[in-house]
Amino acid sequence: MPTLILVRHGRSTANTAAVLAGRTPGVTLDERGAAQAAALPGRLAELPIATVVSSPLERCRQTLQPLLDARPELTLHTEERINECDYGDWSGRKLAELADEPLMEVVQQHPSAAAFPGGESMRAMQHRAAEAVREWNGRVERDFGSDALYVMCSHGDIIKSLVAEALGLHLDLFQRISVEPCSVTAIRYTRLRPFLVRLGDTGDLAGLAPRENGPDAGRGDATVGGGAGAP
Repeated sequence: MPTLILVRHGRSTANTAAVLAGRTPGVTLDERGAAQAAALPGRLAELPIATVVSSPLERCRQTLQPLLDARPELTLHTEERINECDYGDWSGRKLAELADEPLMEVVQQHPSAAAFPGGESMRAMQHRAAEAVREWNGRVERDFGSDALYVMCSHGDIIKSLVAEALGLHLDLFQRISVEPCSVTAIRYTRLRPFLVRLGDTGDLAGLAPRENGPDAGRGDATVGGGAGAP
């Protein structure tokens, strides 16, 4: 099955202001976020990307625009199910202010029990995102082959929940995962199980390209001893 390249959007104006943006309109990349997005095509240059999927929010589309400009042959698809968590009444509020809310302790320590007032639960967030990935895996494999790589640009909590799901971790452990703005997380899916091959990577990504030769080429299982790594 395909390899999913998860990109968190670049640093946003809400990140800089320490605000929980959620789905609040008008949140865009800040100057650093724009620079991170501009560097993304170079980081992905050696990867044969099949297609690109984005959250509908502007900061994700802005993050992907330099990649789309550099590779005009790529098609952009919008996927509502990888939208930011619906934080409801918490959206647009300062994180320092939210720290005093009793629900914040639940969000941090027992997120599977957390539901945002006027919004959605974290369980529902993870479920919709995982269902979207499963459907896109099948679509990409059908259209581009089992070795295809595709890019999906989304949000921190969405990506962390997808990593937890791929690793078989309970959602209550997902707050132990960290993904920085414009970082890349890669999950290689196989018939029996997924493999987390990058987590929150902000550097070179050439090692994610499909391997036609070498000791680990074509393997669908864990390599005993750890494998040979990137060529």
